[in-house]
Amino acid sequence: MPVQEPLTRIVLMDRQELRPLRDLSYSTRLTWLAGAALLWAGLIFGQLISLQVIHHKDYARLAWQQQEMKVDIPAPRGPIFDRTGQPMAMSIPVESVSVNPLKVPDMGVASEILARILHLDAGELHNRIRQAYDHQRGFLWVKRKISSAEAEELRSLHLDWIDFATESQRHYPNGTLAAHVLGSVDHDERGNAGIERSLDAELRGHAGQELMLTDVKRRGIDSQVAARPHAGAPLTLTIDSRIQFAAERELAKGVEEHHARTGSVIVMNPYNGEILALANYPTFDPNEPPKPGDDGAHRFDLAVSVPFEPGSVFKVVTLSAALETTELRPDSPINCYNGVLRLPGRVIHEAHHGFGVIPMHEVLERSSNIGAIQIGFRVGAQNMYQYARRFGFGSTTGIRLPAESSGVVRRLDRWGTTSLASISMGHEVSTTSMQLARACAAIANGGLLIKPKLILKDGDSFTPTAAPVRILKPQTAITMRQMMEGVVISPHGTAHRHVHLAGYTAGGKTGTAQIFDLKTHHYTHQYNASFIGFAPVTNPAFVIAVTLIGTTGNGGMGGAVAAPVFQAVATEALRVLDVPKDLPDAEPQPEQTQPAEDDDDADDLAIADLGSTDPNVMEETAAQIAGAEEPAAPETGPRVPNFRGKTMRAVVEEAAALGLAVSLDGSGIARAQYPPAGSALHEGERVRVEFAR
Repeated sequence: MPVQEPLTRIVLMDRQELRPLRDLSYSTRLTWLAGAALLWAGLIFGQLISLQVIHHKDYARLAWQQQEMKVDIPAPRGPIFDRTGQPMAMSIPVESVSVNPLKVPDMGVASEILARILHLDAGELHNRIRQAYDHQRGFLWVKRKISSAEAEELRSLHLDWIDFATESQRHYPNGTLAAHVLGSVDHDERGNAGIERSLDAELRGHAGQELMLTDVKRRGIDSQVAARPHAGAPLTLTIDSRIQFAAERELAKGVEEHHARTGSVIVMNPYNGEILALANYPTFDPNEPPKPGDDGAHRFDLAVSVPFEPGSVFKVVTLSAALETTELRPDSPINCYNGVLRLPGRVIHEAHHGFGVIPMHEVLERSSNIGAIQIGFRVGAQNMYQYARRFGFGSTTGIRLPAESSGVVRRLDRWGTTSLASISMGHEVSTTSMQLARACAAIANGGLLIKPKLILKDGDSFTPTAAPVRILKPQTAITMRQMMEGVVISPHGTAHRHVHLAGYTAGGKTGTAQIFDLKTHHYTHQYNASFIGFAPVTNPAFVIAVTLIGTTGNGGMGGAVAAPVFQAVATEALRVLDVPKDLPDAEPQPEQTQPAEDDDDADDLAIADLGSTDPNVMEETAAQIAGAEEPAAPETGPRVPNFRGKTMRAVVEEAAALGLAVSLDGSGIARAQYPPAGSALHEGERVRVEFAR
């Protein structure tokens, strides 16, 4: 026992000495633990301050971006109507189908199902879904704007990985009618041609916006409209669907019958420029998208975008300039050199037969190229250039259609030696059908150049009509109308056998120009056949420009090809517009004592023999020819008396006494007559007398 006591004491002493050390270790650990807890709490508090105070707005915005989705609400595209209120283009709701590639259970089966119902290629669709899945895309359009039957069949499958969306589809209820005027739209209903393109901003309107609250899978929970869509403005065109239909029908008939490549017809109000019809051939259905490999040539608006050499219709400009800048008048004798005219480097022949000395109005009626050149030499290069520009050639008309061509009228310093001769008969210039229609309107309305108008109303407001510009004296325009009537009624007029409007007078000008091959640098045996005209003569209700491109042979001339199209379209337009008749229904036809020429521009067939031009000696040649003394016109029949200032009864009695056939227009006192007093009247020709109070 004594031995163990010291050992016990030592052990007890060691335990007492170690206790403070152990207490100190506990305290230190607690201190560090408390400090760490405080530091952790501080960091959390700091982070909360950062999240809730400092960066609250930024994180709230990010949260809303994840939870809220902005969806555009497309605005309905504005409808398009014709002038009578008939719809020509409208937007209708249709459905489009899409899938979530990440949720498709079996891509092969899904592709087969969708391809069968939607008439798609299963292999191609499978590749599209696989590619979207590989890129982790949760949305893929399968087919947009499907039919109601396709949508109903897909819905009946109740597949949660198929989604539908309502879109708007542009619909053209009349199919191909006025297709080149209306144009078309793409999948997003953005205009890509015609009025749909040129007035896309007005038709498209302004899209709205919807805010949608979504869950983690981007499924909609709630929504509200942030901005309402504003529909596009409705447009009312100047087009009359009835006249447009007739123009397209007759144009197609003329092109196919004469094996032309293309063609166009324009019907215009000559006083305000309103386009009543604008037809092109070939045409297209704007409801159908372009097919793969389609070059889109049939979608070109030929009437405004494709220029061509006008040929003899341009002689209207030549004679108008002569009436205003020279002393030439309708009965002035013009020497046509019996059908052969030699110029530096070229010889010009009348195609069928030559003429000697004939009155100027017969130059237009017979469409003598040499006669037009002689008149052009009297006018001079400077005046010819100015009047070509006055009539609007070489500049756009300003019609609201895309890709309008200005045509070509070269500057005077680029004219060659014989350019004046060529331009006088409608070569070495290029023009569009729209420019020809506007030029003809200037003759029909009394000498005013108008701006073609295609938009009648924008919304509920009528669009203003541009102020016309006077380019001819009124008396010049009236005289030209009378001479252009001679092209139709004169026995030797080039349209005499092809234009006859029952109960109505008409005037016009035929034209045929050989097509120049840019590859071979020679004129071909294909032609641009044209006719510009108006009816009735004293107060024209409309002008019509007809052009057929690529006709062949003698049957491809303007009188035989384009004039019958004019007659058919004019007959329908007179009926639709309810224009009062200005001739008796049973109008006696004058006896035809000589065969009428096949066409005015048979003379243009001589273009292939023109050869090259020398740019140095044109003025000298023009002065020599213009200064040559011309013999007086031979008398071929009785002289026309002066009926002006007489009553209708007095005119009838005097004409009957002289054995003259007369055509009486209007009522009151005789104010104008054609042919003019003192002219030699050809056998079978009648005198037209206009009366007014």
